[in-house]
Amino acid sequence: MTYRLNLIGIGTGNPDHVTFQAAKALNNADLILIPRKGDSKADLADLRRQILAQVLTRDVTLAEFDYPVRDDSGDYAEGVNAWHDALAAVWAETIARHPAAQEVALLVWGDPSLYDSTLRIAARLGAETRVVPGLTSIQVLTAAHGITLNEIGRAVVITTGRQLREAWPAGADTAVIMLDGKCSFQHLDPKGISIWWGAYVGMKEELLIAGPLAEVGAQIIETRARARADHGWIMDIYLLRKDLLIT
Repeated sequence: MTYRLNLIGIGTGNPDHVTFQAAKALNNADLILIPRKGDSKADLADLRRQILAQVLTRDVTLAEFDYPVRDDSGDYAEGVNAWHDALAAVWAETIARHPAAQEVALLVWGDPSLYDSTLRIAARLGAETRVVPGLTSIQVLTAAHGITLNEIGRAVVITTGRQLREAWPAGADTAVIMLDGKCSFQHLDPKGISIWWGAYVGMKEELLIAGPLAEVGAQIIETRARARADHGWIMDIYLLRKDLLIT
């Protein structure tokens, strides 16, 4: 039987981030996929279950699957593509065990359209796919710090730590860094740069630090390491902005 795959953005872990549209889609599902990423990240699967416990108003079948491990030993792009192939295969195998399911749902942190590979993996299945947008960690970060994403008439670049380690994004005064497990801001000359950092943004564990990069960079590195050790996982994001002289 054919099925439709619903990719549902659920925000950054706070059940209050789940929109009415997302809740409706989850309650309309016949099957909800729950990824497991090993014992060290068991809290992430638990968090999905907690969100579902608050959102679901009817019994829906949950199917858990283990995440394949990405091979980082070779070429980056080739490793990612192979990993996505493996993920698509696991999704397909898990869904195939529930042949009666017509509406299949997968909860996605943030929004499926932004710095997330769920859509690319879903394309490998060849099934009809629907996206339900969600709050992004960028929105929650800027709200938590009470700042705007951009300066007037200025460009913003959203990128990764790997790219930041190569160079500051060309043509932008503001950079939002996602998927950075190495605190890549420490490779920059901090003079004239401010940072707004957040971990577990929007959750009860939320941590926020902001200020001149030269003054708070070391504090962020220390705080991040301690939080990751305490929780076994961390999701964080930060915004960097070059200081501008306004005339």
